Amino acid sequence: MSLANPVWLLLLAAIPILVVLQLLAARRRRRYAVRFTALSTLAAIAPAKAPWRRWLPVVLLLGALAGLAVSMARPERTVAVPIEKATVMLVMDTSNSMIAEDVDPTRLDAAKSAAKTFIDAVPNGLELGGVAYSTGPYNVVAPSGDKGDIRRLIDSLQPDGATATGDALQAALDTLKQQKGSDGKQAPSAIILLSDGQTTAGRDPIGVAQNAKKQHVPIYTVALGTDAGTIPGPGGSTVPVPPDPATLKQIAQITSGQAYTVDDAEVLDSVYQRLGSRIGSRKETREMSAGFAAIGAILLAAGLTAAVRFAPRFP
Repeated sequence: MSLANPVWLLLLAAIPILVVLQLLAARRRRRYAVRFTALSTLAAIAPAKAPWRRWLPVVLLLGALAGLAVSMARPERTVAVPIEKATVMLVMDTSNSMIAEDVDPTRLDAAKSAAKTFIDAVPNGLELGGVAYSTGPYNVVAPSGDKGDIRRLIDSLQPDGATATGDALQAALDTLKQQKGSDGKQAPSAIILLSDGQTTAGRDPIGVAQNAKKQHVPIYTVALGTDAGTIPGPGGSTVPVPPDPATLKQIAQITSGQAYTVDDAEVLDSVYQRLGSRIGSRKETREMSAGFAAIGAILLAAGLTAAVRFAPRFP
């Protein structure tokens, strides 16, 4: 929370001053109290009142002063507001290297779990689509507000084939071109690319990233896996399948996105959760003065009521 006019908080300094003045006034009343010898008669006609009754109006009125002072300082908070018709495409590598077990339980299983975490974290109203690819894009889901479509895509993913990252990114861009906002222009959009290896088929992904830049589509990249990752090869051998974070980072930089390198399933979930709460929303500052003003007004009314109710009365 921030304050637009914090100088009004100087009014809070009056609270301890008023408390001290109240204490001094109470001492003065005790010092000059009228002596009355017939105590039993006095008790009968003016029974002693609990001390809290004398202090309740003061406390309420001081609370009202605090609430109104904070209200005048115009407190503000920043909230995430969904962007109208915002669209995100999940582009997921399902090449054969995704069977590597350097990310528990396998790279593909970790990727599927993280993608579902992302779906749960995105703001309502965000439209989601996806591209699954290996040797080429083989399953493209058009963006929609129905999260069930993208969930079914994720559940169907199976590892196989080579890695055609450039072709998959172009398929996602072509799909996004068809999404229009309320002004008839391309809707605000982004791509999240998860891949675990170098491009081995299709077009150069760097060239496609340049196309994404022209379309003003940021690409957030996740390089999944470790340099120790291997998959079974011919004759009982093993084939190393290290990730390619350098290329993915370049793609993100070209498009004004952000790059992540992940070698752990829990970290991958965390990355996707952050992206889910961030993408498709914008920060908006909202003033909270009305709430504090209402609290101050309620306390003021309660304080005045208590002052009248518990004021000294002569019999």
